[in-house]
Amino acid sequence: MELSAAGVLEAEHRYIQKVVGVAALHADGIEAGETPDFGLLGEVLDFLRAYADECHHGKEEALFFPALERNGVPPGGCPLGALKHEHVAGRALVADLATAVTDRRAGAEVPVATVLTCLKGLIELYPNHIWKEDYLLFPMAGKVLTDQDELALADEFAKADEAFGLVKRRRFEEWADAVSDRALAA
Repeated sequence: MELSAAGVLEAEHRYIQKVVGVAALHADGIEAGETPDFGLLGEVLDFLRAYADECHHGKEEALFFPALERNGVPPGGCPLGALKHEHVAGRALVADLATAVTDRRAGAEVPVATVLTCLKGLIELYPNHIWKEDYLLFPMAGKVLTDQDELALADEFAKADEAFGLVKRRRFEEWADAVSDRALAA
């Protein structure tokens, strides 16, 4: 059985949650006195920029949200306006963390508090954001999207994934599984 558009996006959420969970465990370690692992943080950034934002949020913003809007969901109200705002907030947190990682790679001292602030912001944002989509937006989408909308979205999502790169997408998903498994086993 082929997944609905919401089902595809929800499946992507599981990978995002795994990586955010790793970031949360790393933040806990930092708070307990461990040194930030800037290599791991760089990998987390790569995932958040490419998979979470470009691939996942890209489909939501360019395809899914507009389909909902065409079916009467207000673009600036609840829930779309809030979700779009959270995408922007997430990008700002990722950019702040990227600055810290880039500065560290350039040899600069980066305050641990800066890293923790960025990580905690992401750790707070993503679970709440995903919950809103999984339990509010996606059930609503099931009520407003027609079968024709779903077929069109399936085709558009497939094209978006091809443009992103199917192999690249799978590599990010495999990495999310592996890094999560390693973190949980530690």
